[in-house]
Amino acid sequence: MLRSPKFLQSSQFLHPPIPPSHPPQLQNMPTLTPFPIIKQCCKFSRRELAIGSSSSLLLLLGFQNLEPFLQSRAQAEENIEDTNINEGQEENSNATPNCSNKNPTRKAFLDISIDGEPVGRIIIGLYGDDAPAGAARFSKLVSGAAGISYRRKEFIKIMPNYVQHGGVRSYGVDVELAKSTGSDLTAESLIDEWQRSYEKCPGTKNLAGTVSIIVRNPLKPPPKLKVVARQGKLEIDQEEVGIDPNGTEFAITTKDSPELDSSALVVGKILGGMEVVERIGLVKTVNENTSSPYFRVAKLIGDKRAVVAERGFNRPYSKVVVTNCGLIE
Repeated sequence: MLRSPKFLQSSQFLHPPIPPSHPPQLQNMPTLTPFPIIKQCCKFSRRELAIGSSSSLLLLLGFQNLEPFLQSRAQAEENIEDTNINEGQEENSNATPNCSNKNPTRKAFLDISIDGEPVGRIIIGLYGDDAPAGAARFSKLVSGAAGISYRRKEFIKIMPNYVQHGGVRSYGVDVELAKSTGSDLTAESLIDEWQRSYEKCPGTKNLAGTVSIIVRNPLKPPPKLKVVARQGKLEIDQEEVGIDPNGTEFAITTKDSPELDSSALVVGKILGGMEVVERIGLVKTVNENTSSPYFRVAKLIGDKRAVVAERGFNRPYSKVVVTNCGLIE
């Protein structure tokens, strides 16, 4: 910080130097009056004196306040580090759960035949803790506790990434047998569990080797409105196009199948017999004809014939049947 030269000279005069140990003889020094010397050396304005004094004061205060500033800066850096650590801990605590490491609580088996020829057994581990409602439904249908079982029921669809079993029918003898035991063959009780699992576990749920129950049809078109005559009056009625799954159809994935995440609830995984599932996937099927303009128009207007035709796509030519099934204790 700059200082006024006159101020420096005046400060030297106000603090005179210490006389030497051998001062000069007084008889040789001329006698001068001190008043004129003081007046000549200390001739400066009030502005210059104020500038010099304020500069010295600021310099002194700067040295005194430097240490607290450094301390506050160090404390700020420590606070930033603590904040980063806390954010890292919060991120770890809020990390998405790992839904791939599920432990099976029960085991079930399916014996498979293709065109009457036995091809092997599939062993399935059920997630009784992670999907209790879905695992209970599958266990009852495998063991026959629901009044009806998967025995002698066929696989109805073979896709590149999974194979789908048709489950039990929602009409006829199957429904009567299920009602006799008080079993519910609807998917409504499983949709809530599917919703919780869908929100809890982001990413692909239907990984390779998983078993899932079909609980909803995301491709189902909205109801078709039509005018009907009832008791001499015209009323608007809604006609359902397509059918909802009954919560008994299941799929076994041969590869990761994200297309099933919006419709299927994962209830278990394959513990043995994956080669049997792969052999089912090699069965020839009916080719899709969704690119046909006639099918597109029929699907757009809600023609029932398009729905019936769509059910036949990817259906196996051979008869793939569950010959026997049950629980492994």
